[in-house]
Amino acid sequence: MIYQSDTLTVTRLEGDIAELHFDLKGESVNKFDQATVNSLTAALDALEAESGLKGLLVTSGKPVFIVGADITEFTSIFGAGAEEIKGFTAANNANFNRLQALPYPSCVAINGFALGGGFEICLACDFRVMSSAAKVGLPETKLGILPGWGGTVRLPRIIGVDEAGTWIASASEQRADKAFKAGAVDAVAEPEQLRAVALTTLNNAIAGKLDYAGRRQAKSSPLPLNDTEATMAFFTMKSMVQQQAGRNYPAPVKAVEVIEKAHGMGLEGALEVEAEGFAELAVTPVAAALVGVFLADQLLGKKAKDWEKKADKKVTRAAVLGAGIMGGGIAYQSAYKGVPILMKDINQEGLDLGLAESGKLLAKRVERGQMTAAEMGDVLNSIDPTLTYTGFDNVDIVVEAVVENPKVKHAVLAETEKEIDQDTILTSNTSTISITYLAQALQRPENFCGMHFFNPVHAMPLVEVIRGEKTSDKAVARTVAYANKMGKKAVVVKDCPGFLVNRVLFPYFDGFSKLVRDGADFQAVDKVMERWGWPMGPAYLMDVVGIDTGVHAAEVMAEGFPDRMKLDFKTATEVMFEHDRFGQKNGKGFYEYVPDKRGKPKKTPSEETYKLLEEVAGERAEFDADDIVARMMLPMATELARCLEEGIVGTAAEADLALLFGVGFPPFRGGIFRWIDTVGLDYIAEASKKFAHLGKSYELTAGMQAKLAAGETYY
Repeated sequence: MIYQSDTLTVTRLEGDIAELHFDLKGESVNKFDQATVNSLTAALDALEAESGLKGLLVTSGKPVFIVGADITEFTSIFGAGAEEIKGFTAANNANFNRLQALPYPSCVAINGFALGGGFEICLACDFRVMSSAAKVGLPETKLGILPGWGGTVRLPRIIGVDEAGTWIASASEQRADKAFKAGAVDAVAEPEQLRAVALTTLNNAIAGKLDYAGRRQAKSSPLPLNDTEATMAFFTMKSMVQQQAGRNYPAPVKAVEVIEKAHGMGLEGALEVEAEGFAELAVTPVAAALVGVFLADQLLGKKAKDWEKKADKKVTRAAVLGAGIMGGGIAYQSAYKGVPILMKDINQEGLDLGLAESGKLLAKRVERGQMTAAEMGDVLNSIDPTLTYTGFDNVDIVVEAVVENPKVKHAVLAETEKEIDQDTILTSNTSTISITYLAQALQRPENFCGMHFFNPVHAMPLVEVIRGEKTSDKAVARTVAYANKMGKKAVVVKDCPGFLVNRVLFPYFDGFSKLVRDGADFQAVDKVMERWGWPMGPAYLMDVVGIDTGVHAAEVMAEGFPDRMKLDFKTATEVMFEHDRFGQKNGKGFYEYVPDKRGKPKKTPSEETYKLLEEVAGERAEFDADDIVARMMLPMATELARCLEEGIVGTAAEADLALLFGVGFPPFRGGIFRWIDTVGLDYIAEASKKFAHLGKSYELTAGMQAKLAAGETYY
């Protein structure tokens, strides 16, 4: 044994080869946490002191290679300032430079995911052999930063500027075949042959059959581009990346700029440019937000896994009631993820619609090469359409997805409960109706909870699992386990009108209604909010949600929270509803929707909308963009704060993620609580005073006032 620690070992193999083996104790994956970085420094000391070595094999003892840096350490490091950040990157850069400079060749066996720093250490090795089941990539721009351990330096010098710029800016993971074609790896082997192929490659280099010195020289030299080639390459790349990334995500463009600035430099100079760019991005609010989103997602996943561990049984067969677009989407997602499902409706037309929805989604996957026709057939065969309750006594969970009407749901749930096993969990895909109220129709309310999917089911990651007053932990655990199995992000919330997401979304729509009442142009409001980061403005979003659905939900919310959600004027949305303008579903709402050449509905402004709105819209007025944002976002922020204070949702992180995954809140802002921390509660308080005349939804909650007084933040 040459060196040993809790994170890695170095052993001497036959033929005077050393093996650097990463195997972080107590963890399911390897990562470059501070302990691993320190151990690698010590291991390199030992390697440099060891005599007679002829080569180095780098391997992993985990199912994956190395997933990158320990992102949980980022928050404290990034908050410490630019110099601390440069120290963070410098330590492992020194390690990788020493690895690259060892007086003998090195080869890495990439047996699973090698991402971020995990791929950067591979780039520092002379040769790379990759398992056919592995993936590599530099995903840092997803976190608002760029590769900080040589990725922007070595990758362009290995595979070329265009390919490397695309990999880094897109943050995409690359399969073995693509990585080999690009020249990022030297060989691809089946998993069981990986070690043997890596050792053969290393021995060939030791024997002089492979030139490792030339490779090192290329990685340490300026890029082989003359001034004209460089100007053309980087101008084109920056234009393309800027268009794809958008104005709110600076990291992809910055990464290309770093490659450009360093293209004429050697290794040390280029690494210094990279370190400057990394530090510059790491202190931005965008990086704080995106790192926060990543960590919140980890927390959410852990909580969901903890619930799954409590489940009394696995969900092996499910059922859905109602086979419309929503029911069909649920059936598709369940079957696609490996849980066979009964799909019941009261008429054949509904079943045909549900099957058509599933078939359409599966056909797209076949068309894109994501599955075979045979696999599509298997999935469709695991959806069992039925007009009766036959087989319902043999399912583990039922999702009711009938019309959003309390009386109808009461009747259907009561009827279904009689047809299922006493142990089966019954859930409702209601978007607003109280779970405690719906449970009144049931003999076993402890086996009942909400399971609120978002439309379209296949695309929206979030599922709200809602516990009523009598819902048991067993019901929550099995429902979360089913959501996990379906590949969804489950947030467990307490029962209240609108639950979490809709309860917070409708004050946002109320802010929009008040703006139109006061003379704002709805298109102008949409443009401001889209520029602020929303994927679509409030009018467009209401068209997509469905104006009839929106009006119904608004009535439920007004009844539940009359002090702040019951409006004393007719809204623009109600005008649209009264004139049968339901949004995209019937081709006309605030906007009109005409199919384009590909059959997709194209949003088109409508003069008729302005004429109809004359009865509720005030005299046309211009509003400052900041005022529009404040008037839209404050009601949302105060309502989310109430939800946290009331215990509807467990943590600020879960609340923020629910809005990101449920309604498309801008990720670069990190969520509402992250946004509040970024702009400061004092700013929120000033805006609250300015717009206090608009009603209670603009007032700070008691919890917000307490945080303001104490100088506290949500994160």
